[in-house]
Amino acid sequence: MYLHNRPVELPGLPAGMQTGCVSYAPYYGKDQTPLRADTWISPQQIDEDLALLSRQFQCVRTYSVDQGLEHVPEAAQRLGMKVLLGAWIGWVDSKNRQELNKAIALANRYQSTVSALIVGNEVLLRGEQTLPAMQKYLHHAQESTSVPVTYADVWEYWLRYPGLAPSVDYITVHILPYWEDHPQSIDNAIPHAQQVMNKLAVKFDKPLFVGETGWPSRGRQRGESVPSQVNQTRYLREFISTAHQQGWQYNLIEAIDQPWKRHLEGTVGGEWGLYDSALQPKFTRTGSVVERADGAWPAIFAVSGLLLWCGIARRKAFAGSAMLAMASLGALTGLATWVGVDYLHTVSRDLFEWLVLGSLGMLALSISLLLPLGAQAYTQARQYLGTALLLLLAAGAITGCFLAFDGRYRDFPLFLFTLPALQLALGARLLALPLRPASRLYLFIHLLSITLAAACVLLDPLNDHAWAWAALVLLLATVSWPGKHSPTS
Repeated sequence: MYLHNRPVELPGLPAGMQTGCVSYAPYYGKDQTPLRADTWISPQQIDEDLALLSRQFQCVRTYSVDQGLEHVPEAAQRLGMKVLLGAWIGWVDSKNRQELNKAIALANRYQSTVSALIVGNEVLLRGEQTLPAMQKYLHHAQESTSVPVTYADVWEYWLRYPGLAPSVDYITVHILPYWEDHPQSIDNAIPHAQQVMNKLAVKFDKPLFVGETGWPSRGRQRGESVPSQVNQTRYLREFISTAHQQGWQYNLIEAIDQPWKRHLEGTVGGEWGLYDSALQPKFTRTGSVVERADGAWPAIFAVSGLLLWCGIARRKAFAGSAMLAMASLGALTGLATWVGVDYLHTVSRDLFEWLVLGSLGMLALSISLLLPLGAQAYTQARQYLGTALLLLLAAGAITGCFLAFDGRYRDFPLFLFTLPALQLALGARLLALPLRPASRLYLFIHLLSITLAAACVLLDPLNDHAWAWAALVLLLATVSWPGKHSPTS
């Protein structure tokens, strides 16, 4: 927590260095999502968004001309900006042709503003069209407009489908070190981008354009690829600087955080923006970067917890190591409450997840409150403590199932399990609580959780969060492994 609130010095961009394009999707407001057919973005919102973006960028890339986005070329023209106009290509041919014809008409009407027509975005990656079908769409666009025509996909798919190159005026590639099959660390991200560009330059004799590149500011770690505010700023600054040195043309992803993507890609999906969903800047060109800006609140919560639990300890006549345990437990609970609320706000995508994850957080707080009562041999408190322990272990096992079998877009809920694990460890050791239930159900849950945690480590051995999750599971097993007798059984 302390380190995350300290400024990190990073090399800045030279004054006056021009920035390339940026992906613009206006779906950052409440209930705005391209997945709903009735979503419509007003011209006023687009005007205001582009006015903001024009302070940093000379160009925006769009992905569709539907849901009000047909207004982008007109708004950009008034600001002197260029537009990489996208036509969305999906499963249905009739919709694709309608979208493409609309995009062609806009490109022809705003030829001085639309610098290229991008027909399809990662269509081959998603498997929604075949190579021959994409070639037909591209040929139709080339015959119908004089602006350059291209197609955008991840760099591996350009190598897999080199036959698409004759159908475009230049190659638009996506280089996203975080999403690679072998995720790249922040230290190796720029060298990786250089290797990709060199490989493509050898393969194709047409100009290359980096259609998407960026780094998420929050979310699930993948291998050595760690989302963070510091890493996002570092990557963008280093990439922009390298692109100017190498003469690359590029587009950053993306202008504004997209909360709707969290439903598809977890927390990380909505955290690629250079501005957050309140239109506050996340990316700066120069100066130090702070991962978190908590101010004095962590200390306030920690001290409040310490004083409250010390008050409980005095009423229950704790002394010595038990008093120290209670003071530590109180400070830990207070600090975890502050961090936990922020964590819930970040990862909860809907009311259901707020209720489920929030209930787990409340369970941790209840354990913390009942530990001193359980230590004083209150029967009801001990029974509740045993029930809370069983619920906690079951939640850990269920979470482990999701992480092991469907973990690509799921965060490791370390903050929610760290507090109760440490609480129980303190209770078992310093408060001398009997936390070894006799039920075989506990044994089954522990073995299942350990197996699943081991699977997470084996599937992603370079992921620090996977190892931390395994450590938490082992800690819980250590303090609550089934025994022969226990009042909490």
